Amino acid sequence: MPIKVPDSLPAKEVLANENIFIMDESQAYHQDIRPLRVAILNLMPTKETTEEQLLRLLANTPLQVEFTLLHPSSHTSKNTSAEHLKQFYKTFSEIRHLRFDGMIITGAPVEQLEFEDVTYWSEIQEIFDWTETHVTSTMHICWAAQAGLFHHFGVPKVSLSQKCFGVFAHHINVPNTKLLRGFDEQFLVPHSRHTEVLKADIEKVDGLDVLAESDEAGVYIASTYDGKQIFVTGHPEYDPLSLKWEYDRDAAKGLDVALPVNYFPKDDPAQTPRSTWRAHANLLFANWLNYYVYQETPYDIDSAVSYEYHI
Repeated sequence: MPIKVPDSLPAKEVLANENIFIMDESQAYHQDIRPLRVAILNLMPTKETTEEQLLRLLANTPLQVEFTLLHPSSHTSKNTSAEHLKQFYKTFSEIRHLRFDGMIITGAPVEQLEFEDVTYWSEIQEIFDWTETHVTSTMHICWAAQAGLFHHFGVPKVSLSQKCFGVFAHHINVPNTKLLRGFDEQFLVPHSRHTEVLKADIEKVDGLDVLAESDEAGVYIASTYDGKQIFVTGHPEYDPLSLKWEYDRDAAKGLDVALPVNYFPKDDPAQTPRSTWRAHANLLFANWLNYYVYQETPYDIDSAVSYEYHI
């Protein structure tokens, strides 16, 4: 089944040109299927790009998905037009009475700030608490993974002496985990961050597993035993040129930025990079939607009182 996309969302044309299986609202209305409800709290500055990246992954499953885009009301976006936000996004206050099968909370360019210094921290904390009773499974990406681990479990973030920037090899720590079903023994993932969470700190918390990690980039995926909260420290959703865009942006600002590791062919920024992580990114999101959302969520989600989860 495809992902259900608003008729006028700009990402719809981009995905259609890539032959991504999408369905407009008028066509979906005639299908006698309850689509999975997925909320996407988009904290990235280039929101339209992130929309394309995430919808591309959510569309690559046999499940019909209906998504709701959210942005924090306590923050004014500088890179996305007010018109776009008004037309396609909602705020937490507008949906807090609803239940969702799944939720994705993206990264944000605020990792070098203390959590309490982020302008929308109080709102994010409220949303984190709300997901525990209103969402079957929540996937936190990059900064949101660090923020979620800190809020829910007190796991601190740690500053890096050098930015973790590039594409790194990873391995599975917990065999036979449904989230990583079908993964190769070694797989690649992009990272772009100045901070990290330590495996030793996560292992102190009863109820958390480090499912996958990298010898170079550290912890990649941590999860609660029940799969209700999943924390992904990298950027599997990135397209082939995302790290190049970040490198070019910082270089243009005159910043002392190193080349992304294992990214440009022959470490030559004049050459076009290629995706080496797309297959595993698609598998990660497909496994999450299938095993942690679809198979765990009640059909009549609006009358649900409690959930049980299994990795």
